[in-house]
Amino acid sequence: MATPHFPDLDLPSFAATRDALQAYARVLGDWTKSCRPKRKHWWHASLHPSLFGLTTGVLHAGIDFELELNLREGLLLGRTSSGEQLQEALRGQPATTLAEIIHEFLSESGIDGSLSPEVGRHDANEFPGYSVEHADRVAGALNSVAASMESFRAGIREETSPIQLWPHHFDVSMLWLPGEKIPGPDPQDEEYSDKQMNFGFTFGDDGIPEPYFYVAAYPLPDAFPGLQLPAGTAWHTQGFSGAVLRYSSLIKNSDPDGYLLDLWGGLLSAGREHMLEDTIQGHAS
Repeated sequence: MATPHFPDLDLPSFAATRDALQAYARVLGDWTKSCRPKRKHWWHASLHPSLFGLTTGVLHAGIDFELELNLREGLLLGRTSSGEQLQEALRGQPATTLAEIIHEFLSESGIDGSLSPEVGRHDANEFPGYSVEHADRVAGALNSVAASMESFRAGIREETSPIQLWPHHFDVSMLWLPGEKIPGPDPQDEEYSDKQMNFGFTFGDDGIPEPYFYVAAYPLPDAFPGLQLPAGTAWHTQGFSGAVLRYSSLIKNSDPDGYLLDLWGGLLSAGREHMLEDTIQGHAS
């Protein structure tokens, strides 16, 4: 398997491109949420990394269709099972413009109108700092992060979520679900009753403006903040509690993929040790 390549994201005005792509991803996310049957942990509402960017995957709504943000070539793409195609250049236009274009394309293609999400709820502002070069770097980072996550996920025996991108926070992540419930919450409410760990990567937010990796656990074991973490990773407590590795720190490493796999593997082992009942009671193998 080829070693992932992590492109440099420390670029002038990168935030403008990130904000535009997040707004565009939310448009596509509206369609996944509207057209897919609900799944636990909102898995129906996410996007997925594709070869060139992000995709809804195949959606079913009277017709079968797929929407993709091709970040390598700077294009919004749409395809239907009956052969209609959409191609629109991404140039920093408002998200409402893309929402209207998609709605018109799918309406003319025979979409079930009852499943069409609201167009006007999206960002009406332009993104004048949008850069096709920066978007291409985002695609490269998504590919590399997803490849590392796939390698990590392949060795996990318990249930894991798909590797998916969440439009709202513009982060790609994977859940580890050992299958145990937390005493107290309604067991039918999986958001609050499932023990879980979240392994993720985001392109930056209000709390940490630069791209970073995070690992969080729910419920948080008392031992976690005291865990010894590898150099470059630190425990974060402002806004959320979790291990944080800044992307700029990772790409300075001579083996970034190896570092990630060791970091994630060590924290997963700690999760098994401190979160599972059989381990707590001393019966785990």
